[in-house]
Amino acid sequence: MERWRTARNVAIIVAIGLALYYVPGGGHAANGFEAFLWVLFAIGLGYIGLRQYRENQFRLSALGDRHRGLLYGALALAVFCYMGRQRMWESGLGELAWFVLVGLVVWALMEVYRHVRSYS
Repeated sequence: MERWRTARNVAIIVAIGLALYYVPGGGHAANGFEAFLWVLFAIGLGYIGLRQYRENQFRLSALGDRHRGLLYGALALAVFCYMGRQRMWESGLGELAWFVLVGLVVWALMEVYRHVRSYS
């Protein structure tokens, strides 16, 4: 019976997919469920970020104002680049600006990393 378990699971997924495709309004239900899963994912990421902040609060305060500002600015710029990626890639200049901004994010994170490693 164990060898049929994978086939059964695949058949269940295919049946759900067919039901969503052929049932009227199934696309709306699928879009709603997808949005629900993305919200759960975002909540999970937020919770992980909060836990990391609380566990490393002393290390963050030990960074100093300059490097802590670089870290927070890099994280904010990374979110901006992620959110604006599709729109920025519609033009050549926007794409170039996106790569420059991502390069700044990488530079800032490496600068913070080098500063942390210099005192280890």
